[in-house]
Amino acid sequence: MSPQSRHHPPTARPTAAGAPDARLLTEAVTHLRRALRASIRTEYPWETLPMAQVELLQVLAEHSPARVGDIAARQRLAVSTVSGLIGQMIGAGLVARAVDPRDRRASAVTLTDAGRGQLAAWAQAHERRLSEALESLDADDRSAVRAALPALLRIADLLDPGSPS
Repeated sequence: MSPQSRHHPPTARPTAAGAPDARLLTEAVTHLRRALRASIRTEYPWETLPMAQVELLQVLAEHSPARVGDIAARQRLAVSTVSGLIGQMIGAGLVARAVDPRDRRASAVTLTDAGRGQLAAWAQAHERRLSEALESLDADDRSAVRAALPALLRIADLLDPGSPS
């Protein structure tokens, strides 16, 4: 069974304008994330970092040092959840907690070299897998994916109130 014949989009139900497209996009993004994570773990068994920790590393790569409360607000998570994740990541050597240079009464979290390395390895592995998948598509499908990328990034910006758009 070919990959195209395995995946059948859901039947569009008459709802609000754009809902069938939104449903298909949701399904595609969810399926793509799940398939990518599964393929990486099959090929790269070292990739055991939970997605929540990867996302925290990504936030810290863009906004570091950062207070736990600021990270929680940016990720729309409870401070206690982020604090627990940070504790695990400190134990793994991926992040460090230090005095906040802007307010010596508070603490801030930064990436360690190990955290930067883990994030870079994670990104490179995903890029390799996606490159392989893109190369297996025909030229028309590759062009369609390439053409859709700017619009997909704009959608992501619209959905992220913290985005600089």
